Amino acid sequence: MELGVYTFADLSPDQVKNKGKGSHQRISELMEEIKLADQVGLDVFAVGEHHRPDYAVSAPAVVLGAAAVVTKKIKLSSAVTVLSSDDPVRVYQQFSTVDLLSGGRAEIMAGRGSFIESFPLFGYNLKDYDALFAEKIEMLIKLNEGERITWKGKLRPSIENLGIYPRPLQEKLPLWIAIGGTPESVARAGLLGIPMALAIIGGMPDKFAPLVQYYRDSAINAGHKAESLQVGINSFTWISDTSQQATKEFYPGYADVMTRIGRERGWAPMTVEHFEMMRSKTGSLLVGSPQEVIDKILYEHELFGHTRYMAQMGVGATDHKRAMHAIELYGDVVAPAVRKALSGLK
Repeated sequence: MELGVYTFADLSPDQVKNKGKGSHQRISELMEEIKLADQVGLDVFAVGEHHRPDYAVSAPAVVLGAAAVVTKKIKLSSAVTVLSSDDPVRVYQQFSTVDLLSGGRAEIMAGRGSFIESFPLFGYNLKDYDALFAEKIEMLIKLNEGERITWKGKLRPSIENLGIYPRPLQEKLPLWIAIGGTPESVARAGLLGIPMALAIIGGMPDKFAPLVQYYRDSAINAGHKAESLQVGINSFTWISDTSQQATKEFYPGYADVMTRIGRERGWAPMTVEHFEMMRSKTGSLLVGSPQEVIDKILYEHELFGHTRYMAQMGVGATDHKRAMHAIELYGDVVAPAVRKALSGLK
């Protein structure tokens, strides 16, 4: 199983207030985190896309291009590319360029987006939220199959036998579809036979097991081979030397973010009791000591049999030095133990 990190490059309140200077600081920190993840042997680093004042990254491909030239082995992905409000041709060109810069390590994780700011920003109608993604993911797949494309859709202008350049170093760019738990999205990923990245950011992971099985059943029924299917699990993660220290470092920023987003979406405010429930052995938060996180990753592997685990680190305001320590523990302690345990299952 591949083990990786993803982030939205959350800004602290001071960084938000300082605008350009604050974002500059966070991007500089992010580059250090990506380099460290590469050095400690993690498999993937992914960078998300948001168009809000409390996040530093709205153009993941630019950040990944910079990371490409200062890393050696780690795969570089978006998490996610909001494909519904972007153009598939430009997305493909940008990530092909990242692939060339990195020597063949680029990936695209495409999704519909958990926030909606990009739709009015780029002139798209929210009424077309799902239709835009359905059409554009099909176009992106076709772009990946060959350098010349003829395309006619309903929501994107047609193309008649035009070449798309540059081409990536890899024969094809790996494409993933990011899912928030909507059955229709799960079925689409299965029908297309594209790897599925499932975000589990609340509740109990065992409740998501039927969705993973639904993905596999949908893919097999569509004629895709079972052995070719890949499933990624993406969850909030924080690792420190002790369980108590992990909670102390992670909870304030996490509670602030979840409470603020909750006000927008009608959720109840985050409480310590709810946090501890999700941090339990069968909950969705991987927050604790290295051994606690190891045990939780292996528990989830029993549930899903997934091929990739992505740890979302740094939810809300987190200290950069502590984040670096969390990545070190992940790469030096957690990842080797998980790999050793899973190698014994083969």
